[in-house]
Amino acid sequence: MAEHERLAQADSGEQPWRAWGPYVAERAWGTVREDYSEHGTAWDYFPHDHARSRAYRWNDDGMAGVCDDRQTFCFALALWNGEDPILKERMFGLGGDGGNHGEDAKEYWWYQDSTPTHSWMSWRYHYPQAAFPYDDLVAVNGRRSRDEPEYELVDTGVFADDRFWAVTVDYAKASPRDMCVVVTVSNRGPDEATLHVLPSLWFRNTWSWGLGNRPVPVLTGTPGRLAGEHRGLGHLELRGEGEPPALLCDNETNAQRLWGLPGTSVYPKDGINDFVVGGAPTINPARVGTKGALHYVVTLGPGETRQIRLRLTESDAAAEPGLGDDFQAVCAARRAEADTYFAGLIPSAASAEEAAVARQGIAGLMWGKQFYHFDVKQWLEGDPGSAPPPPGRRYGRNNAWWHMNSFDVISMPDPWEYPWYAAWDLAFHCVSIARVDPGFAKGQLLLLLREWYMHPNGQIPAYEWAFGDVNPPVHAWAALRVFEIDGGRDHDFLARIMHKLLLNFTWWVNRKDVGGNNVFEGGFLGLDNVGPFDRSAALPVAGVLEQSDGTGWMAMYALNLLDMSIRLALHDRTYEDMATKFFEHFAYIAEAAYRQGLWDDEDSFFYDVLRLPDGHKMPLKARSIVGLLPLAATTRLSAGTLNRLPELSARVRWLLADQPDYADVISARRISPDGRRQRLLSMVGQDQLLRILARMLDPEEFLSPYGLRTLSRSHLEKPFTVSLGGSDFTVGYEPAESTSGLFGGNSNWRGPIWMPVNYLLIEALREFAAFYGDDLMVEYPTGAATKTSLTKVADDLSRRLISLFVPDSWGRRPIYGANELFQTHPDWKDLIAFPEYFHGDNGAGLGAWHQTGWTALVVDLILTLHRDPDPDPGPGPGPDPDPDPGPDRS
Repeated sequence: MAEHERLAQADSGEQPWRAWGPYVAERAWGTVREDYSEHGTAWDYFPHDHARSRAYRWNDDGMAGVCDDRQTFCFALALWNGEDPILKERMFGLGGDGGNHGEDAKEYWWYQDSTPTHSWMSWRYHYPQAAFPYDDLVAVNGRRSRDEPEYELVDTGVFADDRFWAVTVDYAKASPRDMCVVVTVSNRGPDEATLHVLPSLWFRNTWSWGLGNRPVPVLTGTPGRLAGEHRGLGHLELRGEGEPPALLCDNETNAQRLWGLPGTSVYPKDGINDFVVGGAPTINPARVGTKGALHYVVTLGPGETRQIRLRLTESDAAAEPGLGDDFQAVCAARRAEADTYFAGLIPSAASAEEAAVARQGIAGLMWGKQFYHFDVKQWLEGDPGSAPPPPGRRYGRNNAWWHMNSFDVISMPDPWEYPWYAAWDLAFHCVSIARVDPGFAKGQLLLLLREWYMHPNGQIPAYEWAFGDVNPPVHAWAALRVFEIDGGRDHDFLARIMHKLLLNFTWWVNRKDVGGNNVFEGGFLGLDNVGPFDRSAALPVAGVLEQSDGTGWMAMYALNLLDMSIRLALHDRTYEDMATKFFEHFAYIAEAAYRQGLWDDEDSFFYDVLRLPDGHKMPLKARSIVGLLPLAATTRLSAGTLNRLPELSARVRWLLADQPDYADVISARRISPDGRRQRLLSMVGQDQLLRILARMLDPEEFLSPYGLRTLSRSHLEKPFTVSLGGSDFTVGYEPAESTSGLFGGNSNWRGPIWMPVNYLLIEALREFAAFYGDDLMVEYPTGAATKTSLTKVADDLSRRLISLFVPDSWGRRPIYGANELFQTHPDWKDLIAFPEYFHGDNGAGLGAWHQTGWTALVVDLILTLHRDPDPDPGPGPGPDPDPDPGPDRS
């Protein structure tokens, strides 16, 4: 197929099909990179009001934007409805202090389609025809408490009577650096209306910071055409149909507007805005600058639609009239090729609605790839051409990460709310990305382990606001999943990533096991407010918080590295020593969880334990996802694998004979349905597994109609409270947005459904099912009259999560809750969002509304649930290279 050929050409270096893509962030204002304040107040230092007037230092933003992979240039869409005080050049939302539940985008846009090479892409936006209610959104959200819902754009009434523009932007690549663009605008309102459409092209400002002799590129304009010249890029051209005026200004800060100071240009960055909105003489009459737009004015009657065709290319097509004779053919071919590609990817057993969810989920992942530039040392010291940063900056945020220098296209959690990479988010993204572009997925996992990302001490950077925070160690797990999805053949990738993961595993052991007793701390571990107090901050009393999830994550990490070692050792025996090392280390961690009191036998659950200086241990008995995550530390070893690795086999026998304390976590053995002998390595034995599952699958605790909650619903009536240091700390069941200010109050792990942890637990159930088969059945749900196999439980949990996105028997998608516009209106109901998390009882989408990162794991769930049946590949870390060579000697 054509798209597979393009991917192969991109991977081999034959054709740079990934060179241009949707790498322009939805938001660059309010980020840490642009924050040069004394106290790290990023939202205040560079607010939305500055964005149209202030050149960005590190990377640009825009709507439906594309750029090259170094962001030398940017192309994006600007709009004006004739009523707003400013052009709509970027999405609006509230910062961390403005929303009653943290930062929150207040617009509606969707990523409808994208192939992995971006040969075909589609983006959709709904733009009100009345003045955008900026002030109303700020004022009402500012008055609301954390106990109230967020005040959204649809709540303002601005979409009443369908008075909005439906705007779609489609991209089709004729070649890697030649894009055909179609902007479609539709008047959905009852009256004639006028829309200004401004396709915009500009060069990222790399010349204003005093960093040596960097020549300023040049854009020139003529009706219907913008032409650019850049020393590194060469010639760039945007052609539009017709003869719209070309408006030019400079991508320079309007210092006069912002601070009352003279600027470097009389036609600064907001010149086009001021000219279109107010008629000011702020565009260059010579039609020269570094930022330009073609100005279309479209007047349409009710229900009318118009298309505007454009072509963006590196070639000098000045002598070529129009947009090229192949324009329509390219667009039609790329759309058809995309349909063929996805028809081959999505199993025929998936319903049409599930196929649409999978396709739009992949689109979100592809549009979520962003150019990310951040030289931390330069940021800490300041630029030669700018005022020096406050002295305290050298001792503040990210000061220990001076080595980091990012200049890459990276998968972001959310292009507006989280326009920066996060290590554990990215690991989950890569699982679904590998379904369409395993080369990119592998490159992303390797990237964060490179010398200019990973700290010299071995820590993986967490996220922009605090690189030194600790995310769960899921990189090894993700690498194995990507390896398997890619066919399980790229052992060079596996060896390369394992070498770096060894450094990170050692960092964890040295830094997060304070007592040296094989139980781990780790801090918030990506679970924000899951505990009664901030697990990343100083404890309310002296002591150490030993964490069940931290210990479970590390047991899983050891098993992941064991699996990697075995796969590599079957090709290169030098890795067998590593296999024995991680086998033993897993055993030590799993046994310590019981010896150090993380397992509560009376409650049949794992808890965090506060170990006080006098040795007293205080379990924090909040039943949360923290106590379920140890289930993920599970794998199988086949007798065939052990026979091929005699040193590992001998070490297993020695540990069982000489260290019987570890027998419970490594001694389970069974014959698989196909007759192969296998051994289970798990933090939980059969008895503990059944007892935990009784809680996990109980509708009154974790089991929701739409997946697994992050906190037991039993805490609705009986919140957990602990008194420490003279203060009470409480955890209660909250199925929706957080009412707590912990971690900014913009996420909640106290009841909602989160896709990534659900995904891991479903994987664990499948691993247990592969070991126990139908011999181990459970009540499902807990209390049911009949018992079910673990495979069927995993399948049903997958269906529950998938059902969040597809219409139910009444035609309603649970993610849209009670919002009738999204549930029933033909212009809205089939545009699928991928929210950050979901209401623990009714499944309504919450948090970052456009997030398509880890929530896009639903794509993998759909493809796995409906995959063609394959023969069981056999127990252990992947298929045995050959049948068992002899009896099980272990």
